[in-house]
Amino acid sequence: MFRTALRNVLAHKARLLMTVLAVTLGVAFVSGTLVFTDTLKKSLSGQSAKDYAGVAVSVTSYGQLMNENGEKEGEPGLSQATLDKVKALPGVASVSGRVSGFAGVGDENGKLIGAGWANQGANYTPVKDDKNPRYTFTAGAGPAKADEIALDKATADTGKYKVGDKVRVATNGPVKEYSLAGVFTTTDGGVTAGGSLVLFETKVAQELYLKPGYFQEMSVGAKDGTSAEKLLADVKTLVDSKGTQAQTGAALAEKQAKDIERGLGQLGTMLLVFAGISLFVGVFLIYNTFTMLVTQRTKELALLRAVGANRGQVMRSVLTEALVVGFMSAVIGLISGIGLAVAMRSVIGSLGAKLPGGGVVVAPSTIIAALVIGVLVTTVAALLPAWRTGRIAPVAAMGSAHLPASAKSLVVRNVIGSIISVIGIGLVLLGVSNGGNSGRMTIGAGAFFMLIGMIVLLPLLSKPVIGAVRPLLQKVFGIPGKLASQNAVRNPRRTAVTAASLAIGLTLVTTLSVLGITVGKVVDRMTTEKLKADYKVSMAGDMGGYLDESVAETLAKTPGIKAVSPQTAGYFMVGDDFRSASGVNPAGIGQLLNIETVSGSVDSLAKGEILVAEKTAKSKKLDTGSTIQVKYQDGKQQTLKVGAVYKDMEGLLSPYVLDDKILSQHSEESAVSEVYVNVEGGSSKAGQQKVVDALGKNPAIKVATQQDMRNEMGGQINLMLNIMYGLLGMALIISVLGVVNTLAMSVFERTQEIGMLRAIGLDRGRVKNMIRLEAVAISLFGAVLGVAIGVFLAWAVGSTLAKAMPNYELILPWDRIGIFLLLAAVVGVLAAMWPARSAARLNVLTAIKTE
Repeated sequence: MFRTALRNVLAHKARLLMTVLAVTLGVAFVSGTLVFTDTLKKSLSGQSAKDYAGVAVSVTSYGQLMNENGEKEGEPGLSQATLDKVKALPGVASVSGRVSGFAGVGDENGKLIGAGWANQGANYTPVKDDKNPRYTFTAGAGPAKADEIALDKATADTGKYKVGDKVRVATNGPVKEYSLAGVFTTTDGGVTAGGSLVLFETKVAQELYLKPGYFQEMSVGAKDGTSAEKLLADVKTLVDSKGTQAQTGAALAEKQAKDIERGLGQLGTMLLVFAGISLFVGVFLIYNTFTMLVTQRTKELALLRAVGANRGQVMRSVLTEALVVGFMSAVIGLISGIGLAVAMRSVIGSLGAKLPGGGVVVAPSTIIAALVIGVLVTTVAALLPAWRTGRIAPVAAMGSAHLPASAKSLVVRNVIGSIISVIGIGLVLLGVSNGGNSGRMTIGAGAFFMLIGMIVLLPLLSKPVIGAVRPLLQKVFGIPGKLASQNAVRNPRRTAVTAASLAIGLTLVTTLSVLGITVGKVVDRMTTEKLKADYKVSMAGDMGGYLDESVAETLAKTPGIKAVSPQTAGYFMVGDDFRSASGVNPAGIGQLLNIETVSGSVDSLAKGEILVAEKTAKSKKLDTGSTIQVKYQDGKQQTLKVGAVYKDMEGLLSPYVLDDKILSQHSEESAVSEVYVNVEGGSSKAGQQKVVDALGKNPAIKVATQQDMRNEMGGQINLMLNIMYGLLGMALIISVLGVVNTLAMSVFERTQEIGMLRAIGLDRGRVKNMIRLEAVAISLFGAVLGVAIGVFLAWAVGSTLAKAMPNYELILPWDRIGIFLLLAAVVGVLAAMWPARSAARLNVLTAIKTE
């Protein structure tokens, strides 16, 4: 029986090749994800260990902490005096302090070099022999004067800077010019991630990022023979335990390795989810393939039963075929996955990330996972067809019985499918009524049951849905159209399994598309309706951070600029709760933001009164004229009068809004997240350039128009959707293979019928059209169901978001839905090419004689 199974594998190479490809795609994605994350994890962890190789003890300061009264206490960092005390400890070979923050370097056109969020500045401190092991200088030396800096080599090369050149460097304040003292290489994480690193003289860095005489971190080197644990205990006696954390360099490297593993784990989980979807879709293809093979070999299997093979032997022969196919798929998938991991690493490198070197890591667990997944998925999918082989009676060898599904089995299937579908729909509606995160979790569970119910009910749904388009097919395409619609529902089980893969993929794609476009429109509407400013000034790239207070002051003094308002982020305490607040300019905010009031007036800001968002006012039972007792960051208290209640503007304003001067005077640091600007004559390129010039062509500052803001939000949503489309595209590829399999089986079962049709006048072209139209009908059947369920789920999830997003309104992207349906039809046409050609080339006489 084992030899028989192997012979059957080799006898049906073409059809089994499609099964191998389907499983290979899923296994390749799984193994590629595991290899990629393992490789990245090892290289980054190795880099962390190298970075801390010479560090016996590391101390990190968290700055001043808040006490019970909301007041800051303690020192802002590690003082120079503390470093001197640590250096005097026995066993200490070296001590160096580090302070860091944002620093951006512009190229010759003033454009920011690097990834934005990873652009850093730090102090340069020689440790031994006027060198620092963190940096290897390829030209020049570290900065020794206040007007000198050093740059990492990648940034210097991009900006075409050489030692002695003047370099414009931007921090949170105005741009300053420095002389380039040296160029270095480093394994610093920010540079590795595609950012830049600027090294300043220590006093300059302290003034920029903390406070003169203080550091954020301290690295301690040990003398030979000195234990890191003993040194750690001694260092802990000299540093404030409340605001600092001291640990050995080895422990810190291990912690960073775990952080890397956790971060990569999230990426890996997302990729594995899509691999799981592909494998799930592949199950339907494998099931169809083995059903087809069993059907084609009915006489052969019955003959085996007749000559003495029992049911178990026949079943095992089919499962052996599945094991062989699964093993082959797993091996090919593993090899493909390794190639995919290498490709992923190259792609990330081409996007600017400088990943550390190292070989590809193929862990034993990855090999085991690939083999288990490949073999298990194939075997599970082949179980039902294998079980059916045991039901083949020996007498079937005398004819060509194909074991059609009984009416009773379809009735039982329909009842079970209806129950599961009702449970799924009920859970989705329950999630809608609950709302919030818990509601979305319930909707997710309901979506799972709905998809399972749909899969079970597809044979029942196929006849009425495809039957509805039969008149259209017959009217447009004549006899081939009529025959195609009849053939599509001749075997409802197989049609259902084929359509299921397309339905699942398009359910996910449609849900994501409808939600993404709806949210994008909400953001766009919020920008156009709520934002009246010509420009928004903020930090460039994805760096976040805050602007210097001088930005708003500079713009306010610039001729041609008629309205300016900073958006200051802050907070205060109301009772025992922290509340976020926005500080704005009372004189200009009305010209820059469209703040709709429910009661009161925005002008009350100028009187020192506070604005409260409508939802917050209702929950706290506040109204115009009410008073609020607040405690600021510096511990001072004040009673504020509510001057107005305004309609919520989430994403633009906090629930509490007050004069920027009031909020700023209670905060030690600037927290201006953006500045809104109006220029005379309205938005134009000249007006935008005027704002850019006023800020000294600072590469770290972005001046965005309203269209830029819409594009920024829409771009993020479209990027997310494109990634999802790409990942789900694999499921659609497998769906194509499934349609090919179904049509091939349909042609095989109807060989005699096709011969008769040819004999009575149906030419080759119309035979091809019949097969193509059958494929299109099956594909569109799955696509229509997938789109319908996707729209329903998008509505459900959107309902839970509506309360948190003002002006939320579900938008159906008919253009994209039309594209999805068109692609489904194209899938059908492409999948039908080989089966249609095979059907058209059948010899008429041979086909008529086929049993």
